[in-house]
Amino acid sequence: MNLKTATLALGLNLAASPALALCGGAEPACEIPGGSYHAELPEDLAEGAPALVFLHGWGSTGAGTLTMRGMVEAALARGYAVIAPDGIPRQGRGGRTWAFHPDRPGPRDEAAFLRAVRDDAAARFGLDPERMLLAGFSIGGSMVSYLACDAPGRFAGYAPVAGSFWRPHPEGCAGPAPLLHTHGWRDGTVPLEGRLLRGESPEAPGAVVQGDVWHAMTLWRAANGCRLQAGAFESDETYWRKRWTNCNGAPLEMALFDGGHGIPPGWAEMALDWFEGLAE
Repeated sequence: MNLKTATLALGLNLAASPALALCGGAEPACEIPGGSYHAELPEDLAEGAPALVFLHGWGSTGAGTLTMRGMVEAALARGYAVIAPDGIPRQGRGGRTWAFHPDRPGPRDEAAFLRAVRDDAAARFGLDPERMLLAGFSIGGSMVSYLACDAPGRFAGYAPVAGSFWRPHPEGCAGPAPLLHTHGWRDGTVPLEGRLLRGESPEAPGAVVQGDVWHAMTLWRAANGCRLQAGAFESDETYWRKRWTNCNGAPLEMALFDGGHGIPPGWAEMALDWFEGLAE
């Protein structure tokens, strides 16, 4: 679907469902230099609407992201466009991944690609590039964390789920970034303390080791100018939330849930509530 077709469909309100799918599902991807992305828009798309930009996990695709209907429909119902970029192809395997770690560069400059996704989606669909939340799951969450650390002003907020820095951890970040980190207490795929994936020990040459989320939060407190202790705590049937209210750089929050490696029910509503609260 090209820009002319998309504009006509929007103008004539031809959607047959509560949301209008563009560049996703049965439609071809939106092609841009360096890659592609998929998108789904609310039926009543407002000019300058916000967007949830969500990065898929290892082995998935942007089209796969749009099959996560609970998350997608929760965002659409609130007037958000859902933008689902495609990672890079996995060598010798199906699906896609992200070249997220600065010590292991891939075939694409991921930061430049995600900036291009932001700008193209804003121009193509009339979205506000200053009202985009970048989120992601697992490896996608790691990609979100590294982009937030290296280019904190690229998106208005960052919300990684079950993914963070890998070892060696960054020594520091370029500046403050509003960040909500969500993680399962019993995650065995990306444990809170990290996991050795390759090598005899974490210190061995060539070892590939997931990072320590607790250490990542230390880095984020420093980057966001937060005090050591959190200032607010909340809990409900799903989440235990810890919020640093005493930051002089950017808000920081951590939400844990009693589960494994996944996106818990109600995550989209919680994350968008948090994101909208940044503007208050």
